[in-house]
Amino acid sequence: MMRHSINYDPFTVVVVPFPFTDSAKAKKRPAIVVSTNDYQIKTSHITLLMVTSARHAKWFGDYSIQDLKSAGLPAQSIVRQKIFTIDMRFIIKTIGMLSHEDRQNVMFNFKKHIHLINS
Repeated sequence: MMRHSINYDPFTVVVVPFPFTDSAKAKKRPAIVVSTNDYQIKTSHITLLMVTSARHAKWFGDYSIQDLKSAGLPAQSIVRQKIFTIDMRFIIKTIGMLSHEDRQNVMFNFKKHIHLINS
């Protein structure tokens, strides 16, 4: 497999084709990078957290993004604890980066979601 030449720092906000669970269609949606550059280089894949509108029903671990401008988001959005991994060639573009405060809060919720060794 050809290696992807661009790597994305954790907490970068990217746009990806997000599949619907009940259809073969996909919609361009923002997502938050959570995988390391090392993982991306070695696998040509990237692990992401879903970003969705604040209009959806709340899930455990949802976090409402406070600094929408830094994140490159036009409307109130939440980071949802839906973790997915895709081939990096599917990334459409980069739109922003989570602020320091938003990063801390997303990681706090992420740690409640998964077990991290030495955390």
